[in-house]
Amino acid sequence: MELRQIEYFIEVAKREHVTEAALNLHVAQSAVSRQIFNLESELGVELFIREGRNVRLTPIGRNFLEHMEQVKKVIENAKGEISDYLDPERGTIRIGFPSSLAAYTLPTTISAFRERYPNVKFQLNQGSYHELTEGVIKGDFDLALIGPVPKHGKKITGKTLFTEKIVALLPVNHPLAELPYIELDQLRNDSFILFPKGFILHDMIVDACEQQGFQPTVSFVGKDIDAIKGLVSAGLGIALIPEITLVDSLPRLTVKKRLVKPEISRTVGIIIPSERKLLPTEVVFYEFIQELFSKLNQFQNDLF
Repeated sequence: MELRQIEYFIEVAKREHVTEAALNLHVAQSAVSRQIFNLESELGVELFIREGRNVRLTPIGRNFLEHMEQVKKVIENAKGEISDYLDPERGTIRIGFPSSLAAYTLPTTISAFRERYPNVKFQLNQGSYHELTEGVIKGDFDLALIGPVPKHGKKITGKTLFTEKIVALLPVNHPLAELPYIELDQLRNDSFILFPKGFILHDMIVDACEQQGFQPTVSFVGKDIDAIKGLVSAGLGIALIPEITLVDSLPRLTVKKRLVKPEISRTVGIIIPSERKLLPTEVVFYEFIQELFSKLNQFQNDLF
């Protein structure tokens, strides 16, 4: 079995069409067909059911695909490890992140890192809390920024970088807009703009409201933090969001209010796989980000 056969097989399985697979691989269709035929002959089983120009995997083909995708990841990791060992300051880091950390935390961190290591490259992948943890476990990402940091994650290790408050973002004409701070219970009759179910920030807000004895009325649901802020700006509801998402500026026609009774906060940190060693370039970034936020936290403590 050759690596080329594995690559061709995975591409055909993904596209369920030999011609499309060949076009994407930039090789002749006959070459792809021949390699698939040779692979099936070597294994002694049919991996595909032919249906005109289309193909679909047989049951044994689906099982074989799962194994071959794992083989491909092992090979890619091995290549990456060799490349990193040759020069860990020129490697590539695949990092996952949630939308709430996309505007400030992630770019600030990468910018500071690139000042010291200008030749390191990044592959950035945005996802929900579940997608980020699963992505690190499966090897889709090397590491991920996340909030809150998992306390007892299986197959992952979490490191807290800082703790941040959840604040209320209100339209400027909201009845509570002039108060210095507000209690969560005062928002029980408002329309909330939330992240979708399955997003950790959705669960945090709903749980906090339920602890105050009410179920939030949800007017809009959105995955993108900027879209949520825009809806508040348009006067279509209120949102409870991480304070760091407002660090640069407030959206027009909105006010930010500190929440009390209860104060809501979350930890923000980085997760890495616990069952796989980080490659040298990943270690450099992992150590750098801890050093960076340790200094930032110390600076803030000295100020206050």
